Amino acid sequence: MTAILKEREWGLPPVRGRYTENAPLGEVGWFRCGGAAEVLFKPADQDDLVSFLAQCPSHIPVTTLGVLSNTIVRDGGVRGVVIRLGKEFAAIETQSGGLVRAGAMALDGNVAQAAAKASVAGLEFFSGIPGTIGGALRMNAGCYGSETQDVLVEVTAVDRTGLVHKMTPADMGMSYRHTGTPEEYVFTEALFQGRPGKEDDIRAFMAGIKEKRGASQPIREKTGGSTFANPTAEEVEKAGLSAGTKVWQLIDRAGCRGLTIGGAMMSELHANFMINTGMATATALEALGEEVRRRVLADSGISLRWEIKRIGEPLAK
Repeated sequence: MTAILKEREWGLPPVRGRYTENAPLGEVGWFRCGGAAEVLFKPADQDDLVSFLAQCPSHIPVTTLGVLSNTIVRDGGVRGVVIRLGKEFAAIETQSGGLVRAGAMALDGNVAQAAAKASVAGLEFFSGIPGTIGGALRMNAGCYGSETQDVLVEVTAVDRTGLVHKMTPADMGMSYRHTGTPEEYVFTEALFQGRPGKEDDIRAFMAGIKEKRGASQPIREKTGGSTFANPTAEEVEKAGLSAGTKVWQLIDRAGCRGLTIGGAMMSELHANFMINTGMATATALEALGEEVRRRVLADSGISLRWEIKRIGEPLAK
């Protein structure tokens, strides 16, 4: 436990983990920009997390973050306490019957690799998703025809009062790039159901995903993955566009491929990927996204929905 000034000022409970004041978040995020957390809390384990949430004063804002692979942290930082789970929540266990249990901080790619090693098929798509299992649960992440809810059996989460919940996909109200679980819930682990497969076939499938990603996405840049969600079939039909029109096509139509604002750019390789070309601020990234939304709305009448999460406060003027 590390004592800090805010611990006394705010009446934060004693913990076995660690509190850190004014903890920079930009340096750990994939965009490599953004502000700091007023207080960062890394719990020692689930019991420590439960104890903290049960005792933390209700007026203190609490936000949970993973590896910030699809998050813009605004330049003014995040108020209150930011919970960031550590390696204690990154365990992966393969079980009989094609089951795979993973902590919320386990990297999606590591889960796919563990499943492959155990000859469990069906989880290969996780190798194409940046970030952690917690993030995949929060947004029902998916790619190449599969999404998290397709293989999810059960989730463990802790609410703002410290109660532990076990939930099924039906309980969570999962849909395309969305989970209905309250934002205050902190996911700690998930249980997935795969199917029997041959390790060589599984690894060949994953190699194909890696090749496709490398050829079509700016994976070596400072990026947060897909910026906007694909439009619904109803939106596409109403706009008079071809069935199956993707968001990158809408961005292209509006002339936004390569569009740049202050070091933030929509990738030339994949128009739906926003990248930090060097010294972009979070303000520039968000401004670029909003400009793309404005232009696409003017061009096609479709209002794009952010897939990247944006948190925190703008920089005070």
